[in-house]
Amino acid sequence: MYRTGVRGAYSGAVTKTVVRRLNMPANYHFTGTLRSLLVVRYDPCGKLTDGEFWTCGRTPEGPASLHLKRVDAQVVATAHGPGADWMAERADAIAGLRDDLGEFAELARSHPLIARLAKTFGGLRFPASGQVFHRLIRAVLEQKVTGIEAHRAYRSMVKHFGEPAPGPAELLLPPDPEAVAATPYWVFHPFGVEQRRTQALLRGAAVAARLERCADSAEATRRLVAIPGIGPWTAAEVVRTAYGDADAVSVGDFHIPNTVAWALAGETRGTDARMLELLEPFAGHRGRVCELLAMGGIMAPKFGPRMPIRSFARF
Repeated sequence: MYRTGVRGAYSGAVTKTVVRRLNMPANYHFTGTLRSLLVVRYDPCGKLTDGEFWTCGRTPEGPASLHLKRVDAQVVATAHGPGADWMAERADAIAGLRDDLGEFAELARSHPLIARLAKTFGGLRFPASGQVFHRLIRAVLEQKVTGIEAHRAYRSMVKHFGEPAPGPAELLLPPDPEAVAATPYWVFHPFGVEQRRTQALLRGAAVAARLERCADSAEATRRLVAIPGIGPWTAAEVVRTAYGDADAVSVGDFHIPNTVAWALAGETRGTDARMLELLEPFAGHRGRVCELLAMGGIMAPKFGPRMPIRSFARF
């Protein structure tokens, strides 16, 4: 059920407020489900506390923000801004409530560890933000660097391009792809982003409108990997969040093949091919299995030094 009213003015246009109430599954995990939509510690585009979540984005109908709050057995979704109708309509997907576990419980029983993790983290769902370019920014910035480096670059980039989002949460909108596409490389260097990743960002920004119109995860993946500098790993990171694709596997990841090989076969090291072979029995939910392993803290034994934290801004 929607209730729509007028909140005030935003960028010269009437700003809507739309409220929708969503029923939760009995074991739904609010915080664990929504955490993946934000950069850890601090994200200028969103906030997450126990039982409350804020996000914002650029919708086809204009900028909007969304507030999700747990109230008894429901999630109350409140959207603000010119794009409030679009954001409210997608609120259940953003909250992960459209995630269909289907036959996963039966598949999970084929391996004792996965069965245990599926039970322990049974309340987790895959959210589907519907925001492709916003997630692409994060994925490209995370290529071949540590999480600390990538998140630092992301925050700097959002603040540089950021515009205030509608609503009372004082969020910044994700960068406008047209503005990103028109920006020269040297602007990104102080963010700690070298030319290779910057070029991938600029190419993605140039075709962002087509990416946002993709009908499903498969089409988005095909379009993404056709962009130079964007491979299967980056595409999987994007579609897993933008479309809630529970089968998307980050092929090319530094750690995940080893984690899967160790967890499912007791092998200390694994290749991408071996990872996909071991995940085949969970087809349709391969990404979900990888997520459960991460949530369970499952890691292969480590050998050798850690990747150093660098700053390209100083090069």
